[in-house]
Amino acid sequence: MSTQPPNDERVVSRHSLLSLYLPAAILALGTGIVLPAIPLYAKSFGVSFGVASMVVIAPSLGSLVAGIPTGFLLDRIGRRKIILAAPLLAAVSSLLCAIAQSFPELLAYRFVGGVATQMWMLGRLAIITDTGGDRQRGRQIAGMHATDSMGRISGPLVGGLIASAWDVRIPFVVHSILCLIAVLPSFRLIRESAPTQIKSAAKAAAEQVSGRAALAWMLAVPIMTFFVVQLLGSITRGALNNGTLNVYAAYAYGADAATIGFLATAGTVIGIPIMIAAGTAMDRFGRKSTIIPGFTALAAGLGFMALTAANDWPFAAYVAGFLLVEAANMMTTGCMQTLGSDIAPAHQRGSFFGISQTVVQVGQVLSPTCFAVLADNVSHASGFMFLALSSLSVSILVGVLIRDNVATHRPQEATARA
Repeated sequence: MSTQPPNDERVVSRHSLLSLYLPAAILALGTGIVLPAIPLYAKSFGVSFGVASMVVIAPSLGSLVAGIPTGFLLDRIGRRKIILAAPLLAAVSSLLCAIAQSFPELLAYRFVGGVATQMWMLGRLAIITDTGGDRQRGRQIAGMHATDSMGRISGPLVGGLIASAWDVRIPFVVHSILCLIAVLPSFRLIRESAPTQIKSAAKAAAEQVSGRAALAWMLAVPIMTFFVVQLLGSITRGALNNGTLNVYAAYAYGADAATIGFLATAGTVIGIPIMIAAGTAMDRFGRKSTIIPGFTALAAGLGFMALTAANDWPFAAYVAGFLLVEAANMMTTGCMQTLGSDIAPAHQRGSFFGISQTVVQVGQVLSPTCFAVLADNVSHASGFMFLALSSLSVSILVGVLIRDNVATHRPQEATARA
């Protein structure tokens, strides 16, 4: 039986718009403003490309460490407290980045920012899964990521101009202020949605999964297969999402902050309609309708980037490859989270997403790390080929091993309506 409501009004409601989508847009704007300043700020400390890449790896390490504890807290204390604390912690982290006196200090504060990002991501993902239907979550999760992207449209361009006109530290101050603004509507509007928090204590205790049962679902073949695929997908996308391409452009082509910001904005503009269409396709035709073509296209784009690096093609070729990769990357954004929401145990969603996002963060750390090691010791082309092969593996494994529950249930739903 479908859990979809009789219409699509709940896909984006007034409440969700003000409590989740608006704060997401503001936070993303701040993140976008910081984006072009990060590689140049790291470069200003006089470190090599490989060491400078740690500035995009540190937040992933923070998110990695925070994943399982945050998931546990989501089930124990609820979604609301976590999603309110995250922007406050992000504001403190970004302000400290602006006053960092050494590269290790900068890495430490970026690590804390990664913790805050994980808290925000898991909190909103749990709320969407708690309240969304089977044929809503693809659009809701894609819509949330699209909102993030829309918030970043002008962010990189503005951040690049600010860094060029004043100082690479100023964008971090702006980000801190925006984090504080973003959390204000949430204090009034965010409602608790955790099943174990909104039910009576006795009923919640009766429905809590035992430690043995929790271990059983974690070791179930479909869930373990999903985690393997999710890890490969994260390895593919981690270097792209963490700004490695921006660091590469700064070192390989000498791109300045304004150029990096303009390219990031252009990639976002191209990708937003693709992302929204992908969310609709996931709800209507199943999750594989987006995952397989998306990761196949991403493998092709990364292969082209490898050719660009191997043959020292001009900056124009890099731009073409960058835009192709960004478009394919947007198509895959949110697809694994949507697939995970289909199989998350109802009363252990926080813990499930905590483990799931920890798997993601392992990939987020491995991806830029492996790229940096290959770039420093072999070539940039080998780094891009590593990412391309990971992407192609996702397409193959999803096509062969993953069951698409939404697509599988369509015939039964059509028969029931008839």
